[in-house]
Amino acid sequence: MSGIILIVFAIILFLLAYRVYGSYISNMFSIDRNHATPSHELYDGIDYVPTKPPVLLGHHFASIAGAGPIVGPIIAASFGWVPVYIWILIGSTFIGGVHDYTSLIASIRHNGKTIGQVIENYIGLSGKKLFLIFTWSTLILVIAVFTIIVSNTFNSIPSAGTASILFIIIAIAFGLASYRKKMPLLLSSIGGIILLALSIYIGDQFPLLLSNQMWNLILLVYIFFASVTPVWILLQPRDYFNSFLLYALMIGGIVGLFFTMPEVHLAPVTNFKVDKVGYLFPALFVTVACGAISGFHSIVSSGTTAKQLDKETDAKLIGYGGMLIEGILAVLSLLSVASLDQNHFIQLLNEKGAVAAFSTGVAKFINNIPLLGIDTAHASSFAALAVAAFALTSLDTATRLARYAFQEFFEVELQTKRNSITSNRYFATLITVLAGGLLTMSGQSMNIWPVFGSANQLLAAIALLAVTVWVINLKLNYYFTLIPMIFMFAVTLSALAMLFYNNLLINNYLLAVVSIFLFVLAIMLAVQAFTMLKTDVEPSTSK
Repeated sequence: MSGIILIVFAIILFLLAYRVYGSYISNMFSIDRNHATPSHELYDGIDYVPTKPPVLLGHHFASIAGAGPIVGPIIAASFGWVPVYIWILIGSTFIGGVHDYTSLIASIRHNGKTIGQVIENYIGLSGKKLFLIFTWSTLILVIAVFTIIVSNTFNSIPSAGTASILFIIIAIAFGLASYRKKMPLLLSSIGGIILLALSIYIGDQFPLLLSNQMWNLILLVYIFFASVTPVWILLQPRDYFNSFLLYALMIGGIVGLFFTMPEVHLAPVTNFKVDKVGYLFPALFVTVACGAISGFHSIVSSGTTAKQLDKETDAKLIGYGGMLIEGILAVLSLLSVASLDQNHFIQLLNEKGAVAAFSTGVAKFINNIPLLGIDTAHASSFAALAVAAFALTSLDTATRLARYAFQEFFEVELQTKRNSITSNRYFATLITVLAGGLLTMSGQSMNIWPVFGSANQLLAAIALLAVTVWVINLKLNYYFTLIPMIFMFAVTLSALAMLFYNNLLINNYLLAVVSIFLFVLAIMLAVQAFTMLKTDVEPSTSK
């Protein structure tokens, strides 16, 4: 099987899906460019800011991507390339794309609030409280783990640390040029991209050598300011420019595929159970998250993105289109290792990890592009830098989202929001960063990581549950969200049950308790939703 056939088929399928299924969802919700969005109705210059579609797509894509669509498919390839490829195609089109798009629509129809507000309106206040506790706790775990990942990356690749600091300076300059000086987007983007390339060169020449602990502290201070500053001055432009790194990586990798013409040598299917990964069901659907469906996406869609959407019609490109672009990246990640035989692949994965395997594979594709003149070593370093940049993007976005969840949990009435210290963005961010920092410094966060995959997918199931209840109340056809919801609950509950059992066997009671807590939470929310639907309680606050 040729890798070119696999990537071309995926691109054609996703283009058709965007044109046909994306339009079906848009028509279902009567998406209209003339409908006022929260960014205009609730403009505050901090969180609610109307944003041009290319900038918002870059910010959204950078936020949802991270390292997930790269690491997940490569690890899951232990089951063989066929199940991974099929899950990416089906998941992105009918589950992940639906999840992301409908979460975004639900949020903009509820004043840019998180999925927690949708749950309160249609399931009840207690359901919202449970959801926000779960969301904040999961995001704290994300903060801790990604702080460790980024600090380790900067420690091992010092040039990436220098380049990332320069990226932040460029982002601030872009934000000021675009929003204060009203510089045209094209002109400011070209200037920013040139400076981006220059910062990568400077990073290679002047690598910043710091310890892991020092990087941890720097990152924790950075995410505090990234969370409280206006979104247009740092978070949004930094993510926008980081997206160019990934676009360049994807384009270079895909173009390089046509010159490399790799044959797929990985086994189509291996075993139903793989050591350190688990059983094909549910492990495949938990391991390949961001490339097919990820609960983190719904928090981004209903957290930062919904507050910046300029027109309702932009939601299809950003919500559904963003997920399909990530699906392409996931396929490219799979193909980066598909030319290896199964034994060589497993050896590389165990010795160097998924990111190194991806960087090595994509570097070979880029190296084969005529006249480009980039050797394998430099291409591999660039790929690793891009992954590190997106891990940092996930980190600062998770901090802002955790701040939103914290504020929303304590918000009783809108008019008292500004008078409560718990609703103050500085206080909410401080508590969030301290909690993430304590977990980071404890050295225990990576031990909890196996549960995160299930927790992340449980977020997706709960988001689909909330959207399904909302759609039912709107008297619309709800099967396009109901079926994915049922599937994701089956995946996550099975995964959590297995984690609970396996951790009891090895006396790891912390992971066992966390697993059963998430399991019970999911059941409670599902029962509450079913009860509300049976009693046909109409919400009092919907648009």
